[in-house]
Amino acid sequence: MRPLGDTPPKTGPRNDLRTLRSLLPYLWPKDSLNFRIRVMVALGLLVAAKIINVYVPILYKQAVDILSAEGAAVLVLPLGLLVAYGLVRIMVVAFGELRDAVFAKVSQRAIRKVALETFRHLHRLSLRFHLDRQTGGLSRIIERGTKGIEFLLTFMLFNILPTLLEIVLVCGILWRLYGIWFALVTFVTIASYIAFTLLVTEWRIVFRREMNQRDSEANTKAIDSLLNFETVKYFNNEEHEARRFDVSLQQYEAAAVRSKTSLSFLNIGQGTVIAIGLTIVMIMAGNGVVDGSMTIGDFVLVNAYLIQLYLPLNFLGFVYREIKQSLTDMENMFELLEIEGEVADAPDAGALEVGQGVVAFENVNFGYDSRRPILTEVSFQVQTGQTVAIVGPSGAGKSTISRLLLRFYDVDGGKVTIDGQDVRQVTQDSLRAAMGIVPQDTVLFNDTIYYNIAYGRPVASPSEIEGAARLASVHDFVQSLPEGYQTIVGERGLKLSGGEKQRVAIARTILKDPRIMIFDEATSALDSHTEKEIQAALKQVSADCTTLVIAHRLSTVVEADEILVLEAGRIVERGRHRALLAKKGVYAAMWAKQQEAEEHRHALEEEFPDEAGLILGPPR
Repeated sequence: MRPLGDTPPKTGPRNDLRTLRSLLPYLWPKDSLNFRIRVMVALGLLVAAKIINVYVPILYKQAVDILSAEGAAVLVLPLGLLVAYGLVRIMVVAFGELRDAVFAKVSQRAIRKVALETFRHLHRLSLRFHLDRQTGGLSRIIERGTKGIEFLLTFMLFNILPTLLEIVLVCGILWRLYGIWFALVTFVTIASYIAFTLLVTEWRIVFRREMNQRDSEANTKAIDSLLNFETVKYFNNEEHEARRFDVSLQQYEAAAVRSKTSLSFLNIGQGTVIAIGLTIVMIMAGNGVVDGSMTIGDFVLVNAYLIQLYLPLNFLGFVYREIKQSLTDMENMFELLEIEGEVADAPDAGALEVGQGVVAFENVNFGYDSRRPILTEVSFQVQTGQTVAIVGPSGAGKSTISRLLLRFYDVDGGKVTIDGQDVRQVTQDSLRAAMGIVPQDTVLFNDTIYYNIAYGRPVASPSEIEGAARLASVHDFVQSLPEGYQTIVGERGLKLSGGEKQRVAIARTILKDPRIMIFDEATSALDSHTEKEIQAALKQVSADCTTLVIAHRLSTVVEADEILVLEAGRIVERGRHRALLAKKGVYAAMWAKQQEAEEHRHALEEEFPDEAGLILGPPR
């Protein structure tokens, strides 16, 4: 597999073959005899349709010869030939449609399996990968990749390859009936047509790639802007976003114009090549009719063959370009499957066996970048039923601890254990199944409140979901809504306030009923009254759990069994609230500063009860 940071290889014939090899197992699945039989039947129908198709002009020739002859036979024989001509035409269409019907399940199953595997693989990749990638561009890669597979199968397998087979059959028939020169002129005409089309299309692909690149940029900017709709409004930057979007649209427009004008050149060239070939063949056939070596039917036959070959090749430039683009899109998607996950289960990893649920950090060192350490020699332990709080200034590494515990990243040194089991030696599924987290930045799915709470345990009953909502003090609010639990929360929960979103997230974690609880500023967006209610509920549901609290507001952790004070990635103080105050160190200074801010807030609330919240914002 390709490492995360590697540059993707440039596309080319070698990579196109590699991409096709990657697709082949999905079209010829080893574990499904039914699908392999379908592929063989579809290919058989394809060959049969082409053989019948090259016989159609021969029937047409025979009918013309009879109609151009003299005598009573004209009144009888052409009827049978014309009926046969019609039946053969029906058979060509029928075989083609049967081929598509038989192969449809194979192609759609391949598309589904590739898309599903890519989706699952993306969820297996590390948090670092997703932080570095743009969601809009990523979704576009998957969308184009699956469409590329469908286009490739439809046109390359059932358009290009059958046409090449038909060219060989037609040249063979012309050689057999009229000699090598007719076959040679036909072959050279079609070969020249194909060569001209491919050369010009290869030149035009540059414009098409430019169009796709600008399209991806525009799409990414649009999605990014819309996901951050509120931020755009806060700073009154609608026009700025429109200008950024329009830059990509202008570049797309320029590339699209070049693509369109070059298409006109391609069409003129194609028409010229076919016209020259047809003229030469018709002159040769006309001479044959004049000297008696050929009939009028023969004249019609050679003309019909060339036109019959030309028609499916009429869109060759488009098909070739799209096939090349499909291969590129598929390559991009298959490259995603080749990216190695930064965090992977060990080959011998077993399920986490949770007994007491004791969490321990032992001399942990970690940095998102090797040049900038975040945590240094961090050691602590959280026993069953205990609550350990981690406090400190922004950037001290508090949230990093929860990410290491959930194994979004692996430590650079030391180890993280649960009941003595190194988290790197157990499966990620079992590890995360044992934990529940209420993050500071609560993100909800664009679905109902019911769905978002049930996400903690999708198989939970409605009564269990309602019970979790009651403990999170969100049930009464939900009941007050016109749609109740079926209320759609909007993109990223935009229709709910910060406090409402946080309570839904708390309910979701309560419903999961994990052995280890992590609260990352879990009540930061709540008012004082609701915060006290939530803290009482959280204390109740986490009484028998191992609880880790990451907090900025020290007033929320005064009852913690142990408080760890992080500063610049190191634990500089530890102990209970009163003991830390008595030390008159870092914690005591933070406490004094926050108390002063709280007193100032209370004074403002008493003097300006309606405006204080607007002036200071939520308490921190």
